Amino acid sequence: MDGQSSLGAFLHARRARLRPQDIGLDTYGERRRVQGLRREELALLAGVSASYYARLEQGHAHNASPEVLDALARALRLEEVERRHLHDLAGAAVRRRPARRPPVERIAPATRALLDSMPDVPAVVTGRRTDILAWNPLGHALFAGHLDPLAPDRPGDRPNNASLMFLDAHTRELYATWEDKARAVVAGLRSAAGRHPDDAALIALVGELSMRSPEFATVWADHRVRPCTIAEHRLRHPLVGALTVTQQALTISEDQILVVATAPAGSPSHTALRLLAQATRTGPTAVPVPMEQRSGGI
Repeated sequence: MDGQSSLGAFLHARRARLRPQDIGLDTYGERRRVQGLRREELALLAGVSASYYARLEQGHAHNASPEVLDALARALRLEEVERRHLHDLAGAAVRRRPARRPPVERIAPATRALLDSMPDVPAVVTGRRTDILAWNPLGHALFAGHLDPLAPDRPGDRPNNASLMFLDAHTRELYATWEDKARAVVAGLRSAAGRHPDDAALIALVGELSMRSPEFATVWADHRVRPCTIAEHRLRHPLVGALTVTQQALTISEDQILVVATAPAGSPSHTALRLLAQATRTGPTAVPVPMEQRSGGI
C-alpha cells in the first residue's frame, strides 16, 4: 500500500465515478473513451494544470498542498470522510516510512466496564484492523457464537471481522444483507489504511484477503471510504431464527469502534434478542460448525 500509488488510485477511482452530466458538462453525444471525467476536465474544475494533475494521479508528483487537495476534493464532490482520507493518503505519500508492526491493541478499563454494563444489548469492540478486541456475552452469541468466547482476550487468537466477513461460512450465512455489510467493513479498513499506511499487520491482512477472496479484492479496488455508522441488517441466526437489527458504530477512539445492535421494543426481533440473552445466561451458545468451514482470527 505505497502512499503515492494509493493516492493516485483513489483519485482515479473517484474521477471515474463522476459523470460529465454530474457537473453540467454537455458532451453533445460524443463517444468518450474514458469512464467518468477526463483528467483535463477534472484539472479545470480544480483549478490546477492538466499536466500537474496527471503527474499526481500517476504517482510522479509530491507535496500537494492542502489547498490543492481541498480543491480536488471539491471538484470530485467528496464527502468529509473522503476529503480527510485524501489528505491522509497525500501525507503518507510524503512520509514514505517503512512498514512496522504496531503495539498490540487493548481496550481501556472504562470500555470494558461499558460492555459489562449492557448485558441485554449485543456489543462488540473492534480495532484499527477490524480485530475483535472485546465483546459482551450477547455480542458473542449474536455475531460469533461458533467461536471461542475468550478469543478476543488472547491477542494472537483474536478473530478479525474482515476475515470473518469474507472467509467464514457462519458469518456469511448470518447476514441476509451480506453484500452491504461486507462493503461497510472494507470501507472502514480502507480508511484505516489511509491513516496508517506503515502498519505491517494491516498490509499483511489486506494482502491475505486479496489473495484468498476475489470478492474482497473487487470491493477493495472500489476505494470506498464511507463505512456505515448506522444500518439495518437482516440476520439468520442459527438459534433464534430470522431477526432484523439496527447496527450502530460508535467511535471510542480514532482506531476503536463500539458496534451495538438493537431492535424496536416489542418487535419479534427484540423478542429474539431477549431469548438469545436468556440463552447466554443459562448455557453455552456455541453453534457447531464443521472444521473445514471455520476461519481463524488474525
